[in-house]
Amino acid sequence: MKIKILFALLCAAVTLYSCRNNGEYNTLDNTSSDTALVAADSVYSANQKLIKTADLNFKVKDVRKVGEEVTGLTRHYKGMVMNHHLRSEVERLKDVELDNDSVMRVSLFNTHADMTVKVPAEHLTAFVAAVNHLGVYTTLSDMDIEDNTLSYLESQLRMDSRKELVKQQKQGTIKLKNPQDVLIFKDALVDEQINTKRIDAAVKYSTVSLSFFENNTILKERIPNTNPAVYNTGFGLRFKQAVVNGMHLFAEVFIALANLWVFVLMAVAMWMIYKYYRRKHPALFADKGPVKRVV
Repeated sequence: MKIKILFALLCAAVTLYSCRNNGEYNTLDNTSSDTALVAADSVYSANQKLIKTADLNFKVKDVRKVGEEVTGLTRHYKGMVMNHHLRSEVERLKDVELDNDSVMRVSLFNTHADMTVKVPAEHLTAFVAAVNHLGVYTTLSDMDIEDNTLSYLESQLRMDSRKELVKQQKQGTIKLKNPQDVLIFKDALVDEQINTKRIDAAVKYSTVSLSFFENNTILKERIPNTNPAVYNTGFGLRFKQAVVNGMHLFAEVFIALANLWVFVLMAVAMWMIYKYYRRKHPALFADKGPVKRVV
């Protein structure tokens, strides 16, 4: 009877021990599988990566002056100007002739400016409010907040896994068949590090895109007349020039005839011979009249 009781107690102890061990293993498995999720939740709740951006489009009285004031505000809020582009486009142009030497040019043009600045994220709201006060009115004001916490966490987890893989490969724990795979993992590790740095920079400094314009401007300026047709001389000067040109032309003709003196002398000699021969033989040059035909 005692043997049966002892045997029953031993079976019960073995069963309880096995159940206890199974429970411990299950607890360890659950703990190991949930470690990453717990870490993810803690990082997500403690270190949110919020990227803030803003877009502003507004009208101002003076584009150049407002550009300088925006630069001053950016320095005040410990930011930096990344881009500043100013342009003026002529819409219409007209020239009014004043005299032969000058014209009045009337230009109608508009002026625009685009700026991109970065300011600390904690000063974004104050900076946008200050810039809004520089304009006559605002045509667009847009502010966005993008949550990159999960992307940041994903990059960190990938970095950790790649670091662990490279570490085990150096220790000889694991061996890769292709040595190029180590370089691929290292390059991927660098990419993830750069991605986290990029997210950190975007979280720290917010990007603000500004576009502002002013009313069309009319500019009048007196400029030299560039049309050569208007530069003509007076009548007296042109007449005097014509007389001088005629004298030059006569001299050129006379010089040309002088170069032909041999031919002129020959022509005179032939004319004298002809006159002499006609005087000696007048019968040859007499007019015999019409010839009568005999039928």
